Amino acid sequence: MTVFTAQDGALERRAPHEILVVEPWGPHAVRVRARALRNLDDTIAGRSLDGSSVTHADEVGAVAGIDATLPGALDIPPPDSTATATAHADGTARLVNGRITVEADQDGKLRFLHTATGRELLADKRPYTWYPEPRTFAPLGDGAYRIEQSFEAYDGERIHGLGQHLHGRLDQKGLVIDLVQGNTLVSIPFLHSSRGYGLLWNNPAMGRVELGGDTTRWVADEARQLDYWITAGDTPAEIMRAYADVTGHPPLVPEWATGFWQSKLRYRTQDELLAVAREYKQRGLPLATIICDFFHWTHMGDWDFDRTDWPDPEGMVKELEALGVKLAVSVWPTVEPGSVNYTALRDAGLLVGDRHGGLLTFPWPSRGHGADHQPMAYLDSTEPGARRYLWQQLREHYRELGVAAFWLDACEPDLTPELAARAEYAVGPGVQVGNLYGLAQARAVAEGLQQDGDDRPFSLVRSAWAGSQRYGAALWSGDIRPTFESLAQQVRAGLNVAMSGIPWWNTDIGGFGGGDPTDPAYQEVMVRWFQYGTFSPVMRLHGDRQPNWPTFSADMTGGPNEVWSYGQEAYPILSAHLHLRERLRPYLLELAEATHRTGAPVMRPLFFDFPDDEHAWSVDDQFLLGPDVLVAPVTEAGARVRAVYLPAGARWTDTVNGELHEGGTTLEVPAPLERIPVFVREGAAVATAFTGSAG
Repeated sequence: MTVFTAQDGALERRAPHEILVVEPWGPHAVRVRARALRNLDDTIAGRSLDGSSVTHADEVGAVAGIDATLPGALDIPPPDSTATATAHADGTARLVNGRITVEADQDGKLRFLHTATGRELLADKRPYTWYPEPRTFAPLGDGAYRIEQSFEAYDGERIHGLGQHLHGRLDQKGLVIDLVQGNTLVSIPFLHSSRGYGLLWNNPAMGRVELGGDTTRWVADEARQLDYWITAGDTPAEIMRAYADVTGHPPLVPEWATGFWQSKLRYRTQDELLAVAREYKQRGLPLATIICDFFHWTHMGDWDFDRTDWPDPEGMVKELEALGVKLAVSVWPTVEPGSVNYTALRDAGLLVGDRHGGLLTFPWPSRGHGADHQPMAYLDSTEPGARRYLWQQLREHYRELGVAAFWLDACEPDLTPELAARAEYAVGPGVQVGNLYGLAQARAVAEGLQQDGDDRPFSLVRSAWAGSQRYGAALWSGDIRPTFESLAQQVRAGLNVAMSGIPWWNTDIGGFGGGDPTDPAYQEVMVRWFQYGTFSPVMRLHGDRQPNWPTFSADMTGGPNEVWSYGQEAYPILSAHLHLRERLRPYLLELAEATHRTGAPVMRPLFFDFPDDEHAWSVDDQFLLGPDVLVAPVTEAGARVRAVYLPAGARWTDTVNGELHEGGTTLEVPAPLERIPVFVREGAAVATAFTGSAG
């Protein structure tokens, strides 16, 4: 009979077909790893994310033959725990670690229980009749497998997190979520369950999670071993704190990052950008940051200003600083053969390879080629040497001139799924590890900043993975549509990002692709989106407005996208909300300290702070900004009133008339174009920010 063994609070089981290890990983959590048994003398060549080379021989003597060097999010030493593990003679076993208990039967099937009550949180499920295990390993050759893990499904369970998706749902039960990266699609394989657990699928492989009515199934299309982490919590806050403890706490944000960011596709010259900043100052409008977007360079991969259009970037930064404005610049991972860095990167092996041979390339616009795109390579940010090289360029050409922040655009990287699967990274094949590329890009900047003495790294990113928050990643939702329907999707998407461990998130206010500033219908979209953006963790106006360039090229630019661009009715509303945002910044800085310390998201669903209110779990079109500000965005054209639910367990003050309302009630609240409904928890100091304001 196959039996478990127990040692140092962990359980190990060697069956004829697999090795299974269950070990404590933090005070109320366990990590489960399993791999198919095969000849342990076989060699697995690979690289860990820190650059050390590994072979299967290195694994011998490690925990039960489990490979501890594969890239993932659990590379921080786990917090201490007081776990106890017991293996029984009948082949069963039990592990108790704080709030979570694991029970295992003779076949290796696991049940995760709430320790105090014995309530089942989650349990393995055998996927097929007569199949003994909930874990399947289908060999693909070269030591890789198609791996599936099946769990029981539960009626009434609500599932949140899993990154950013445009399905328009907060509760994702019943959906199939692809574990791939793309523009507007961000895969973060961590879910929060209303049953009181959080689960991290610690595998950067492409795949999916099926949140079915009969089964929850995680799938890695190609991987070397199964690896997941599960924690128990009596509140969502306990679950999110445990997740931050093992994947990394976000650093404190720079104070300027909580202000208003101005951007458009794109300011083409130094004079154009400075004219916008001066206009904000002349009008007395708050402006914290302005962005210099893509193609400010000569060639992709130069990571430098083209002096034809940007003749004096150092002088530009100095003038902006005098205006109280920081400069952020766009950084892409693409490198074209004409770049000053291409040959050095290629010769040093710091570009992404192609499993079909040579370098992985994809056509992108290039100066001098009009609408004809040119094949370009990609920096391999999973290689430490590539990260150091990138930071050297960013330091020399931007940071030393005074540039404050970097906008890591297209860092999925932006490839078709078929091409992304062909990538060959330093840490492994794209189909096995490609989901962590955006994390590696953010890591390059964070490590560079920290080495240069900046302990508050902060980068705007378009892709993220589990643990990106520890590198100061501020995720935005990509190239979304400029419509009310899109705005409604963003409300839910942002809340799921919050429950994925990324506290700093934002959208292109007004949407990205289009929108006519002279069209009254679009002006209403902009006003409502701007109001929503005022209460977002990061407030950033961006978009490719009409009239815009007909083709995607290095010459493209869009129409005006400043707050004065949207007509006489919109301007005073947008201006008032800019000033409201300024008054909210002290509160945002308090939230920044709390999220740094506890991992609590800045923007969060109502149930985060009110888990005992059953109705709060079903509200998906409102949110809390921290514990004290309740926001009800307007996402329908022509709406001038909306229903607002006030969570039970607190009393709420209407920021317009000062009326106090009991929680647990739904109100019909006026929502004229000038404002959206906002309520403040009784007694909260942030109420003073709304005195005489648009809120």
